[in-house]
Amino acid sequence: MGETLKKEWFGNIRGDILAGTVVALALIPEAIAFSIIAGVDPMVGLYASFSIAVIIAFVGGRPGMISAATGAMALLIVPLVRDHGLEYLLAATILTGVIQILFGVFKVAKVMKFIPRAVMIGFVNALAILIFMAQVPHFLGINNITYVFVAITLAIVYIVPRFFKAIPAPLIALVLLTAVAIYSGFEMRTVGDLGTISQTLPAFLLPNVPFNLDTLMIILPYSLALAVVGLLETLLTANIVDDMTDTGSNKNKEARGQGIANFVTGFFGGMAGCAMIGQSIINVKSGGRGRLSALVAGALLMFLIIVLGDVVIQIPMPVLVGIMIMVSIGTFDWKSFSYLRKAPKADAIVMVATVAIVVYTHDLSMGVLAGVLLSAIFFVAKISKIKVQKRLLDATHYQVEGQLFFASVEDFLEKFDYDIKDERVVVDFTDAHIWDDSGVGAVDRVVLKFRENGNQVDIVGLDTGSQKLIDQLAIFKSDNAKLPTH
Repeated sequence: MGETLKKEWFGNIRGDILAGTVVALALIPEAIAFSIIAGVDPMVGLYASFSIAVIIAFVGGRPGMISAATGAMALLIVPLVRDHGLEYLLAATILTGVIQILFGVFKVAKVMKFIPRAVMIGFVNALAILIFMAQVPHFLGINNITYVFVAITLAIVYIVPRFFKAIPAPLIALVLLTAVAIYSGFEMRTVGDLGTISQTLPAFLLPNVPFNLDTLMIILPYSLALAVVGLLETLLTANIVDDMTDTGSNKNKEARGQGIANFVTGFFGGMAGCAMIGQSIINVKSGGRGRLSALVAGALLMFLIIVLGDVVIQIPMPVLVGIMIMVSIGTFDWKSFSYLRKAPKADAIVMVATVAIVVYTHDLSMGVLAGVLLSAIFFVAKISKIKVQKRLLDATHYQVEGQLFFASVEDFLEKFDYDIKDERVVVDFTDAHIWDDSGVGAVDRVVLKFRENGNQVDIVGLDTGSQKLIDQLAIFKSDNAKLPTH
């Protein structure tokens, strides 16, 4: 245990400190931009990013992964902030933490395996589209110089990394264009116009909301959505970092860690957050592997705000818009267009439906839920095809192939010729499996209908699971069995 902790903290000190520094610099514009998406002061996102990154360094289950305020979480809380204000957001953040801790304790991370790849792709793409849509009001129809600054920002973040990678391109754009804006006097909206940057450390506070059932009813739907989406993005990011580093991670510990981080953050004036796909990739590519990188990122972020807060309020909004457009373009899975062509039709429909529902409702959890349900329906439809072949041997022989359960019962019952009389009928389940009470009920109906005409019926070829269900639930085995009248 001690050896593992030593490796996770001190196994890569130089790489983790350098990577954490790069991440901290890249986090500042994103934390501010996510606050603006959510409709709160920039400090709410900055405090959240500081608090979550530092706490997750100690309690997370995936070293080298960066957690902070994110676009996915910011998008979910827009209606809550608009209708009820910041204090309710802080209460919702605390409740989100409690729910995520319970998810971790009850090992709900295992449920992730039930989320199909098509839903995951749809989730990521919808997130990218929503982040882009959230930028539109901040640059469309303001003035021409705003368009120019957005264009220059995009040029810097895409062109500079081809020639120079020592400093993150978003930071270069931020510093350079903020300097140009300050000295040129161009008329543009700045971060200071959207909220106050205070050069102070976060302080402990209780959310100023009534502690009653009404408050719980207001925040519970948002907290559930934040907990689910946060965990979804976190575990998705953990899988990506696992693959990039060829190491494993403790997903249930990560769920608990995210919960602890959000729970604490709500008491220090921060919004809910989760793992960041983009920043985690930046961290790993910059050499970050251990817990130290997340700690450095969070601590340095706060240090820079306290030291440079006066400059931060002068950052032009078009620069942040350009950076967030880059985030949305980087988040979008561009391979999904070829995936649509190559994937089975059902998977393609699920992916498009997930994106469409999220973009229409602005609710990532709704899209994921709809995608999972749609996948389940398609899966059930696919496996509910059942074949029954009739052969006349020494008896009337029916060979059943497929899965017998609630969705295939109707087809199964239609395949038999119930008019035969006084014969031996064999129903062979060698190539079939009975899954539920509905399946057993269907076998009952077939046997009892044949018996009504004086036939002798033998059920053969049942595997162990099917035999167990038949023994437990079948009516036809009792001496006075009769066909149900309904």
